[in-house]
Amino acid sequence: MYAIIQTGGKQYRVQEGDILKIEKLEGEAGDKLILDQVLMVKDDNGTRIGTPTVNDAQVTVEVIEQGREKKIVVYKYKRRKNYRRKQGHRQAYTKVIVQKIEV
Repeated sequence: MYAIIQTGGKQYRVQEGDILKIEKLEGEAGDKLILDQVLMVKDDNGTRIGTPTVNDAQVTVEVIEQGREKKIVVYKYKRRKNYRRKQGHRQAYTKVIVQKIEV
């Protein structure tokens, strides 16, 4: 059984036991969260596709950790104009493990 969920503007294909790094969600390590934007579910009974989401379907995840990715450098440059801008960015993430997919 697997499901396709949407969180943080991105879509993920998840199964029970999967570990994901998703956009930051509120919660401490050990908290259980319910993600209810399930776009598709495939199980033994067949495939259910939502319009846009599947009714009464939800995915339960447990927060493993909150963190930030490695720093990336954003550098803007225009030649011969003495224009240079350097900026760093670290994206926050939540690492979760999928506990259960309910339909």
